[in-house]
Amino acid sequence: MIITKIEPLTSKKCRIELDGETSFALYKGEVSRFHLKEGEELTEEQQEKIKNEILRKRAKLRAMHLLSLSDRTEGELRNRLKKDLYPEEVIEEAITYVKKFGYIDDERYALHFIEVRKESKSRREILMLLRQKNLSAEKIEWAMEQSYGETGGDQEAILKILQKKRFFENIEDPVKVQKIYGYLARKGFRYEDIRQVVQNNIGNA
Repeated sequence: MIITKIEPLTSKKCRIELDGETSFALYKGEVSRFHLKEGEELTEEQQEKIKNEILRKRAKLRAMHLLSLSDRTEGELRNRLKKDLYPEEVIEEAITYVKKFGYIDDERYALHFIEVRKESKSRREILMLLRQKNLSAEKIEWAMEQSYGETGGDQEAILKILQKKRFFENIEDPVKVQKIYGYLARKGFRYEDIRQVVQNNIGNA
């Protein structure tokens, strides 16, 4: 393959383009070490040497670092490593590596995600957020079933929101009541669940 471009990414790092396509990124010292120059050929042996001596280890360390900053789904981690210009096969090895130690687990992630939000958000809102996390539909469905079971779970969240907004202190104010109903509806709560919570708790306010 021909090195068609060596483009600076930062003051220390470069993007290496092979046959017109981005292949990987190296530090400038590594570019010099491997004697990489635009217009010259990069043999398969050289590519493997770069992967074995630099990219594989670096991708694993990068994955570990990213996960130490915040919990991520497999899809989120994969996309971040792609953004960092690691080759696909190197990314797969890094993903397998962190999986082996249990550092990524999409089912665990989805379940925890729901549990910390179910008291303040509707099922629909949580579902929409989970779909943005590059999780499979099967894992999302499993986590929702595990967390909510057959009960739905939204009424508890509605009650906590109403209490936080001191809804029952303003139950005689139709304007405020209407505003809060609208607020809950926009968050994805069903009208019937809202009505049921209000009816069940008026006498307890």
